[in-house]
Amino acid sequence: MVFRPHELHPTRSNRDLYGWEMRAHRKRAGDMSLDQLTNVLDGFSKSHLARVERAASMPCARLSQALDAAFGTDGTFGRLYELAKKEKFPGKYRRAMDLEGRASIIEEYTSATVPGLLQTPGLARRSLQTGHPHASAQEIDSMLSARLDRQKRLSSTPAPRCWFILDEAVLRRPVGGSAVMRAQLAALVDDRRSHVTLQVLPFGAGEHAEMGGSLTLYTVPGNPLIAWVEGSHSGVIIEDPEGVAARRESYDLLRAQALSPRDSSAMIRTLMEEC
Repeated sequence: MVFRPHELHPTRSNRDLYGWEMRAHRKRAGDMSLDQLTNVLDGFSKSHLARVERAASMPCARLSQALDAAFGTDGTFGRLYELAKKEKFPGKYRRAMDLEGRASIIEEYTSATVPGLLQTPGLARRSLQTGHPHASAQEIDSMLSARLDRQKRLSSTPAPRCWFILDEAVLRRPVGGSAVMRAQLAALVDDRRSHVTLQVLPFGAGEHAEMGGSLTLYTVPGNPLIAWVEGSHSGVIIEDPEGVAARRESYDLLRAQALSPRDSSAMIRTLMEEC
């Protein structure tokens, strides 16, 4: 089998351009492999360099300085890093984050974890570490900063009307341990923002169409309703009217089956005592 390197897309984003330049300079340096580049640089693994090159991970300042020194590029990678770090999310999630930033109404159901817009720093960090087990501390810090920055949307003016439905499994799984989970549950019940409504979908509701994933509906002024369906490692934007209508129906059924906001708060308080 002939090895085919991962295709790069330098015009897609600054992060992609950084990776493309990284590969281009390797090729110019005698077709240097990632293994050889690892030996030249200090403290960067082959897997980490590969993720940066294919734009799956954010580069950092130290790597940029090391690449400029290794290739004699007089600050090229430092400048690319300054551009890339402004793009906080990978390309496959960037459209969803743009919709989140412009939506007047956000309706979200999650089956596995607390929505990013509601996560405490402790739970967010642990979730990111679990989802990216090979990421460096710097990469985790960068992703955490981006996730917490998203939460400013809930206190913006005007703030979006938000409706969150959390599967009971989300509340019972002790992500990060008891102390982290107790703080997260406390943050959920202490949220007094009038534009944020929280409901719990209990196990007793039984099976439903969105089991195992998450569903978000974005109402953006002047645009048709858009759905975002996400799994553990992928997500897709749905815009065709039939597909969006089906997700609208799914969400409305989940809302009808969920506990009332008051009963949901009572359940969360009970679970806090069990942590």
